[in-house]
Amino acid sequence: MGDPRRQKKKYVSPKRPFDTDRFEQELQLVGSYGLRNKRELWKHRTELSNYRRTARNLLALSVTERAQMEKDLVDKLVRYGVLTTEPTLDHVLDLTLENLLERRLQTIVFRKGLAASLHHARQLVTHGHVSLDGSRVTTPARLITVGEEDRILYSPKSPLNDSSHPARIAAADAASRIPEPIEEMDEEPRLRRGDDSQEPVTNRDLDDEEGDGDE
Repeated sequence: MGDPRRQKKKYVSPKRPFDTDRFEQELQLVGSYGLRNKRELWKHRTELSNYRRTARNLLALSVTERAQMEKDLVDKLVRYGVLTTEPTLDHVLDLTLENLLERRLQTIVFRKGLAASLHHARQLVTHGHVSLDGSRVTTPARLITVGEEDRILYSPKSPLNDSSHPARIAAADAASRIPEPIEEMDEEPRLRRGDDSQEPVTNRDLDDEEGDGDE
């Protein structure tokens, strides 16, 4: 048996850890999607940054050179339901963090009406009450493909299969009141607090500051 593989950091920490605008955005997303902590958010942000970096690098190549790699990238994002508009590299650059968060298992369990809230959905997943093709899935952050979405159900041995279970009743009641998916944060310029002389700040600017891979 060889040496254990060295663990690698799966996210990029913000370059400006005490930025007020970033704090507000992160707290809103963590609360809205029922995330455990900001590290979960940073992992998805890093994943999104990798997709955007790959798209920028491919756009620098000729059409013939990037054809196959472009197809692989776009097909992957379409398969995961992240790209829902025209599947092009330009649309990959327009993706937002919300596009990835909407494809999390935790979010989909709630959107399907299997849980009363996003926090309840996380509890169901981690406790083994949710299955995919009959097999339990206990990772709330797992990204679900479009084909897998319809095969997400309660686990065969879960007591939630009983329609009279109180959690099922609460989930059914919540399903009738599920709001529309969170809209993308506006891109309108915003001035940093306490300094009206600085340039306006947009969400994309903040994303680039946190290690979007432009360097």
